[in-house]
Amino acid sequence: MNNKVFISLALMLAVVMTSAQATSSVWREVKPENMVLMTLPHGKVVIELAPQFAPNHVERFKSLVSKGFYDGTEFYRVIDGFVAQGGPKDGSAKDKSVSPLAIEGDFTPEKNWSFTLVQDKDMFAPQTGFKAGFALGYSPNEQKAWMLHCPGVIAMARENGANTATSHFYITNGQAPRYLDRIMTVFGRVIYGMNHVQAITRTSVIDGEEPVDKSDYTPMVSVQLMSDVPKEKQIHLAVKNTEHPSYAKKLADRRKREHAFFYKKPPPVLDICQTPVGVKLIK
Repeated sequence: MNNKVFISLALMLAVVMTSAQATSSVWREVKPENMVLMTLPHGKVVIELAPQFAPNHVERFKSLVSKGFYDGTEFYRVIDGFVAQGGPKDGSAKDKSVSPLAIEGDFTPEKNWSFTLVQDKDMFAPQTGFKAGFALGYSPNEQKAWMLHCPGVIAMARENGANTATSHFYITNGQAPRYLDRIMTVFGRVIYGMNHVQAITRTSVIDGEEPVDKSDYTPMVSVQLMSDVPKEKQIHLAVKNTEHPSYAKKLADRRKREHAFFYKKPPPVLDICQTPVGVKLIK
């Protein structure tokens, strides 16, 4: 057989095998180089990054994390049921050292792109669904997709201008602020330690209360790429493979609500932000 023909066939087989593997396992192991370990005074948080959807923001975040940029910075804007926002002090030398970044609010999917559909005619998107465990909105007419502001996602903060994000980020800690979809850049999600995110000190108070003293703001003890953490201290995680046929069945079953508990059936719809993707520790 001609060597070139043999190589071409081998490459085609490799592509087929890779595609099959993507749907053959119920769980998908997350690579250490695609996770960030945030250590807070009260516990550890692991973030899975999404370079396939927001490559420039992931590259920026990884670069800053690898330099220890966030170590010792604080969550300075924390609103109950909304977001926990952190980063360097405004106007500081560290803050001014990072240039603005163009927004990645949505992206054009590749040809023959597909995702695991959750709902048609969502309140904020023509369709919603999962791709690689991440919640996405999709517009077939526009041929555009985007990451959704579900609880636990991480996104870059910005000023009024679309292309003004630098290094400050926020994690959604409550009800999904979906009105921010497409006008902010979501670039990952918390897959471990969300309880510790919820325990970050709130900085906003109701009228009549004393302001929260800045000395009580929750600091980030360290923020590291998991691949840079000593192997014996790494946290290895797997998430449910949302491309596996069993996940589509799970969604269908969840939509029907056939369990005896539901003696009155709710409408057969699913809110994607209330459809959690399972995570497990790998020993």
